[in-house]
Amino acid sequence: MGAGGPRRGAGPPDGGWGWAVLGACFVVTGFAYGFPKAVSVFFRALMRDFGAGYSDTAWVSSIMLAMLYGTGPVSSILVTRFGCRPVMLVGGLLASAGMVLASFATRLLELYLTAGVLTGLGLALNFQPSLIMLGLYFERRRPLANGLAAAGSPVFLSALSPLGQQLLEHFGWRGGFLLLGGLLLHCCACGAVMRPPPGPGPRPRGDSADGAPGEAEAERAGLRLREAPSGGRSRRRLLDVAVCADRAFGVYAITKFLMALGLFVPAILLVNYAKDAGVPDADAAFLLSIVGFVDIVARPACGALAGLARLRPHVAYLFSLALMANGITDLSSARARSYGALVAFCVAFGLSYGMVGALQFEVLMAAVGSHRFPSALGLVLLVEAVAVLIGPPSAGRLVDALRNYEVIFYLAGSEVALAGVFMAVATKCCLHGRRSQDTRPSQGAGGTASDSEDAEAPGDSEALPAGAEEPGSLEAREVPSPGAAAPEAQAEPGREPKPV
Repeated sequence: MGAGGPRRGAGPPDGGWGWAVLGACFVVTGFAYGFPKAVSVFFRALMRDFGAGYSDTAWVSSIMLAMLYGTGPVSSILVTRFGCRPVMLVGGLLASAGMVLASFATRLLELYLTAGVLTGLGLALNFQPSLIMLGLYFERRRPLANGLAAAGSPVFLSALSPLGQQLLEHFGWRGGFLLLGGLLLHCCACGAVMRPPPGPGPRPRGDSADGAPGEAEAERAGLRLREAPSGGRSRRRLLDVAVCADRAFGVYAITKFLMALGLFVPAILLVNYAKDAGVPDADAAFLLSIVGFVDIVARPACGALAGLARLRPHVAYLFSLALMANGITDLSSARARSYGALVAFCVAFGLSYGMVGALQFEVLMAAVGSHRFPSALGLVLLVEAVAVLIGPPSAGRLVDALRNYEVIFYLAGSEVALAGVFMAVATKCCLHGRRSQDTRPSQGAGGTASDSEDAEAPGDSEALPAGAEEPGSLEAREVPSPGAAAPEAQAEPGREPKPV
């Protein structure tokens, strides 16, 4: 990653150390999505020790999930300022410390603050940077990489729940929390793996030329740098909220909000629904295992399918198809009462759920580009946090009020199917024309450039001194070159551009 790095024109490695990054992302994704659900095995012991109800105890997982989704913009800002690896190392320590401190809790409020807030924040600071770094290492194989990384969620959920049960039986909930806190230190090891990929030109290791810590990694993450008015040190845009004005981002954010309202509801209510239908407890619990097993296979398979040359340009439509399939599965299974019908529902639900999980971040990367992905991901997770706090709790209240699961399945299925229809229609009607215009070559006069992600530096056509590399952005990549200057940092008329 020093002077021997690849020169201008080289894209993401699509392999090499990227496979180690992919393995770390697999582990982090498994902890982020599986840990809040696995903690639920300790709820009965917590209810007994603290004399609390189930709803009060369940707030531990709810707060953990809210922190995972709701702190997305905070994670984006920290990644921009310090880089992926330092943020992940601190996040692993916070996640571990939260569970260790929770083992000494004497009140539920202390559990909310430790296991909920602290551990949830630590998981958030690991999850988002790992996805950003994965996108830097993979371009051609990115759909497959996203699918393999997403498979960590069902794998870890299937492993952490039995592990938590064993820890509870042998060490109690306090000992179990303490040991799970030690297990979360693996997030630090995953963070240490996240070294920045080779830059597009010669660059010193570690810090950038002006000495700002972590700036080289931030540049490689595609984060735009702007020169200060004084012409001295450069400053960063910590959170690119301008991405909200992008129509592709708006379509995706609305789709994710509608999706999150109903996507998780059937899985949460499935076991109780089966028990009310007369299914034995052991068989009802096995239904979730069926969903998990199918999900494990579906995610990498769908990622490989989306990476095919003919399908990758249409990944947004594939994502909308997965959403519609999931919604139709919920609608068609609302009256399923026999065990065979419930098994068929679990297979279909696991397949469509895995497709959604494998494609969701690939669609966002394709929509906004790699250089805007850190900010876009943080804002989307914030939108999703609002929907998660509305959807499942509202479904639980409706079940308590109506004593009827059929209405819940109809409602959840309609929301997810609507998200798929909206994604397909909006992509066709609102985005197709704009993308056609973006592919046309620029015909305007030189010397002006917009501040959008598609603008080219006006100095690209100017002559450079002998032996100097061209400082413009890479035209063959979505991620801008670290050497590219922002529009207002270009050479002024009459001044010779400096060699790189």
